[in-house]
Amino acid sequence: MPMKKTVAAIALPALALAVVASRRESAVATNDEPVRGAMAHVASPSAALPTTDGLQLVVAPDGNEARYRIREQLVGVDLPNDAVGATSDVSGGIAFDATGKLVPSSSKFVVNVGALKSDRDRRDGYVRGRVLETSQYPTVELTPTAIRGLTLPLPTSGNKTFQIVGDLTVHGVTKPTTWNVTASFDNGRVSGAAGTSFLFSDFGLNQPRVPVVLSVADSIKLEYTFSLVPKT
Repeated sequence: MPMKKTVAAIALPALALAVVASRRESAVATNDEPVRGAMAHVASPSAALPTTDGLQLVVAPDGNEARYRIREQLVGVDLPNDAVGATSDVSGGIAFDATGKLVPSSSKFVVNVGALKSDRDRRDGYVRGRVLETSQYPTVELTPTAIRGLTLPLPTSGNKTFQIVGDLTVHGVTKPTTWNVTASFDNGRVSGAAGTSFLFSDFGLNQPRVPVVLSVADSIKLEYTFSLVPKT
């Protein structure tokens, strides 16, 4: 289930991700003006999910972070590095009915991609304004549709690896995705990490082209560190 949270994912990021902003802020300054207005965070709606008659796990108040990770090669830097943007603005959860079957209509993870933050403000502005277009698409959402390798009742302790299959919506485009999840169980709380990857073109995202960046990998990784607790 944590896997679920793992989405949505960016997510993102949507998570999109991408973005590369230069470590040479002055070099990017000339390209920054058009996106200044997009740098303001956009408030995102929280996921309001119907209650089920079985188990429902929701995002805990702490311990949740969604990230995008993209490999980039900057001008003047010998080795490539990862551009990483993250946000803790994640809501939602995952639900099962009384028989232990996943309930997609009561399962969804929502990530506010307008709150994604990396180590470069100009990168963040570029990602929000030109890659994810957060003024129009403020969230990335993951709707779990199946779980492989995990059944109810959940363990009360220990660790387990499994997969979550779900529909990921980024930039207004929805595609099926598979998340690899590693989770730990502690008397009802489920914590762990989930991840998936996709191409910019899969969700109609523009692969960044910035003068100070020699190259940007076409593959985007979405990572989700989650902490889920039973809904009360």
